[in-house]
Amino acid sequence: MYTHQKDIKTKGKPLTEAKKALILVHGRGATAESILGLADHLPVQDFSLLAPQATNHSWYPYSFMAPEEQNQPALDSALEQLDGLVKSIEAEGVKSEDIYFAGFSQGACLTSEYAARHAKKYGGLLIFTGGLIGQRLEESRYKGDFAGTPVLITTGDPDPHVPVSRVEETVAVLEKLGAKVTKKIYPGRPHTILQEELDLAAGILRA
Repeated sequence: MYTHQKDIKTKGKPLTEAKKALILVHGRGATAESILGLADHLPVQDFSLLAPQATNHSWYPYSFMAPEEQNQPALDSALEQLDGLVKSIEAEGVKSEDIYFAGFSQGACLTSEYAARHAKKYGGLLIFTGGLIGQRLEESRYKGDFAGTPVLITTGDPDPHVPVSRVEETVAVLEKLGAKVTKKIYPGRPHTILQEELDLAAGILRA
């Protein structure tokens, strides 16, 4: 099962006991272990925590707004890795509405892209400084119904990697798919996660 995959790090309760799962997706240059540390700042005592590890610490080689073919085949591989993890969690009896995602930076971009391509009722999406992937958004690939899934999406203004314009485009797509989005743009914020963002995330995780 997923716990035997070398590219998945776990923490918290086993899935069979937890009934809720949080998938944490790390940023470029980071590790599954480092993003698991984010859970120490969130109310996830009753969750099973799962963090996939990217090959060579990067989900895809170039900017998330580069022409998509430049990021292939790594991008498709990363999306498949997330899909396999979600399916393995569901196979343990956890419903999609009890599966939550949190990603930072490159991990936030991958999280939003995966969820928008597989929209359904999730527990919540925590998109810390990220947005949908591609030079231009191919809206035809975003399908399904989030059915009111709560989404937090944040960025700084300006952010060195994630422009506000792409966050706005991402919000529009997610809302069209039925998500309930909270967007926060922080003037002058460095490329990091603020306490306020963690507080907003905690509200979604506790709901």
